[in-house]
Amino acid sequence: MIRRLYDWTMSLSRSRHALRALAIVSFIESSVFPIPPDVLMIPMIIARPSRAFLIAGIATVASVLGALLGYYIGAALFDTIGQPVLDFYGKGEYFDAFAVKYNDWGAWAVLIAGITPFPFKVITIASGVTGLSLPVFIVASIIARAFRFFLVAALLWKFGQPIQDFIERRLGLVFTVFMVLLVGGFAVLKVL
Repeated sequence: MIRRLYDWTMSLSRSRHALRALAIVSFIESSVFPIPPDVLMIPMIIARPSRAFLIAGIATVASVLGALLGYYIGAALFDTIGQPVLDFYGKGEYFDAFAVKYNDWGAWAVLIAGITPFPFKVITIASGVTGLSLPVFIVASIIARAFRFFLVAALLWKFGQPIQDFIERRLGLVFTVFMVLLVGGFAVLKVL
């Protein structure tokens, strides 16, 4: 199953719709979608290394725009759904303390989540919920996502074929490590 998904992604990466698909995945991953854009970006760059930095640019712009949607979801839905639930359970006042702590370190949270495999959507929504400064949020998102996507693009542009060979030989291992990191990110969030 993983091999078929990989082969399908590789074929999509060579199609005329690849950039559009990457933009859509990058946008929705920052707010609701569980699969990171790297899954599409990597085979696209391996298939066409000359477009590595264009691909990274599209992923960055779409991801930051999607992060703004995540921020909006956190800001808009918290007032209508989240706050009444907290108040019902008598936890409304605790949220204010959490928001202050989060906003003291929010830019770092956005940077770390934007670069690492930690689910970025969790931080974009949390930033909206806590009212993290929108300019701080945008700048941190741009820096983090550009760093991540352009670093991946540069590495693949320089070492593409050996990395592709590694992924194809160890696809199961790569997928398992990715899933462990994804689940681990959610577990860390739950503990915090």
